[in-house]
Amino acid sequence: MITRIWRGWTRPEDTDAYAAYILEIGIAEYIATPGNQGAYLISRPDGDRTEFLTISFWDEHDAIVAFAGKDIDQAVFYPEDDAYLIDRETTVRHFHGLAGGRPLFGQGCSVKAPQALSHTSPVSNM
Repeated sequence: MITRIWRGWTRPEDTDAYAAYILEIGIAEYIATPGNQGAYLISRPDGDRTEFLTISFWDEHDAIVAFAGKDIDQAVFYPEDDAYLIDRETTVRHFHGLAGGRPLFGQGCSVKAPQALSHTSPVSNM
């Protein structure tokens, strides 16, 4: 298993819109690619901006090539990214998995990716 990680930053007021956009376009493309075993979009407040990470899980190098192209260390960007991102990494990091559990979202998993959640939305303790 190979884990692929990318980071980017938005203005706080763009957090929810960017999350919804990347879930619909980016994460959907990740998990539709054969050899992808799941993907997460996570964020956190980071001073006067919001930091995003995409974390995806891949069976092998060739699956990442099918998603990202020959130079797998280059980040993949989407048409509306420029409208949201105020800073971004243009490269990604890859890690080889040694042990762990099953990714939450991806092929063979019945859990669907959630709608974007606001950092200011209260969380219910059900």
